[in-house]
Amino acid sequence: MRQTIQRIGLCVLLPLACTLPASADPLPAGLVRLADVDPSIRQDIRYAGLENFLHRKANGYDAPVCILTRQAAAALSSVQNALAAEGLTLVVFDCYRPARAVTDMSEWTRKGGPPDPQWYPAVKRNDLIAKGYIGELSTHSRGSTVDVAIAQADRESAPKPACGAPDADTLDFGTGFDCFDPTSETTHRPLAGGAAANRKRLVEAMRAGGFKNYAREWWHFTLADEPFPKQRFDFPVRAE
Repeated sequence: MRQTIQRIGLCVLLPLACTLPASADPLPAGLVRLADVDPSIRQDIRYAGLENFLHRKANGYDAPVCILTRQAAAALSSVQNALAAEGLTLVVFDCYRPARAVTDMSEWTRKGGPPDPQWYPAVKRNDLIAKGYIGELSTHSRGSTVDVAIAQADRESAPKPACGAPDADTLDFGTGFDCFDPTSETTHRPLAGGAAANRKRLVEAMRAGGFKNYAREWWHFTLADEPFPKQRFDFPVRAE
């Protein structure tokens, strides 16, 4: 302890001469990495890579890691436990989203452009906010919202969706994650195959864990009793 105090004092006097040890976990109090709570939940964090509607990494995503409030992570783990008994697993596409990433997405829409057949086939880019597909504020920044689907635990693939995230390796939900189109509304009908049943199954499983669905996106859920309902976080998503 005395050596640590002396080292801190030296660094105050000579800031260029040394560096302090990095914190073991720089997350704000009350937030955790999902893998530390339940490593069995599959993570496919889209905004940390190129396979998303931006076609690039979103600002603030320095690693493909799911971060949530401790309560949301525990609730998601309870959903996972129930699904595992059926040979299924959750797949998360996005969890905590830095406020800077939300701003990045909003600014991106304002640059304009034609519809994108993979991500927003029937609306122009600069109409995505007005149509309600991208928000200038996001519940994700509060740390208790998650974008999620269900997959077979043995990783059997579903048909590749015509709209939304490709290669998600999930059950068939009719569209992929982040398909900005009316077909992504949770109760949209008609849907081919077993997509409607899979959406119902996801909603019921998440509801049992304490989450409520956003009706315009079958994949979007927020913990009903979230601990930070009025707070927006902006720290970057990092592995450690």
